[in-house]
Amino acid sequence: MSDTLPKTGVLLANLGTPDAPTAAALRRYLAEFLWDRRVVDVSRPLWWLILHGIILRIRPARSAALYRKIWTAEGSPLLFISRHQQTLLQAELDAHWPGQTHVSLGMRYGNPSIAAALDELRTAGVQKTLLLPLYPQNSCSTTASTFDAVAQALSKRRDVPALQFVADYHDDAGYIEALAASVREARQDNYQTEKLIFSFHGTPERYRAEGDPYYQQCLRTAELTAKSLGLSADEWRVSFQSRFGREPWLQPYTDEILQALPARGIQHVQVICPGFAADCLETLEEIEDENRQLFMRSGGLSFQYIRALNTRPDHIAALAGIVARKLCLTGQS
Repeated sequence: MSDTLPKTGVLLANLGTPDAPTAAALRRYLAEFLWDRRVVDVSRPLWWLILHGIILRIRPARSAALYRKIWTAEGSPLLFISRHQQTLLQAELDAHWPGQTHVSLGMRYGNPSIAAALDELRTAGVQKTLLLPLYPQNSCSTTASTFDAVAQALSKRRDVPALQFVADYHDDAGYIEALAASVREARQDNYQTEKLIFSFHGTPERYRAEGDPYYQQCLRTAELTAKSLGLSADEWRVSFQSRFGREPWLQPYTDEILQALPARGIQHVQVICPGFAADCLETLEEIEDENRQLFMRSGGLSFQYIRALNTRPDHIAALAGIVARKLCLTGQS
């Protein structure tokens, strides 16, 4: 290909993480996260009083203690995994479509910011940008919020690049096969299991009623993965985790399902979280630790959390395929 062809920017985006497992860092992070109207759409004056008068006085210390349980020498798992994904995706794209892309990383909340990622792409000289939120299932509280952040950052610029947007990849063949392969690998050596739980992050039930496609896309992801694995209907089920607040969220709830299964004779389970492209607090602490303990205390005998796709080669290849098809990249080696 000609070296004069302009590069296309690929902006990988994920939710974000605090800068440190401290109350002060969590206060900054939660203030940004929970003030997003896409996340909590309560009346602003009322929510400001609740957020600053109650939540940000209590929750940061509690959340910091949970983050300390998963923090590593490299820092936040979500951040260092995302950085590795950025590097590996760039290498994968360069191997097949050399010189055509520049991959940057931005977090919806915290650092590196979406604005910083866009500045990096501008410095790299890109004239067109593909926004790839690492949320396989499209939700107003994640995918749409990321789009909002990009629009807000670009609203301050004179030179707005041409934009393309990956709204979701919940049924992408490469993504589904990577999920299925991760389950197959976890079941090597005749690992005993009676039920595979597909646990997705929850959202308020009201969002679904108002047109959010997330719920149906979660079901579709699970159905396609189960089909690839050859599972019967009674060998798997979908549930939703991480609810917040008092209003009803998508059901059934993961913790309630895991607590009830042993009494129904299901004592060996595996849990996979297909909505998370990288392991984070909600998978490593909430599922692998908290929900494991809940299941075992309720009479379970074995619990296995199947790690997120993270930096698996088949995951990176799937993301590269999505980028290549969306951008119509040419000159594959």
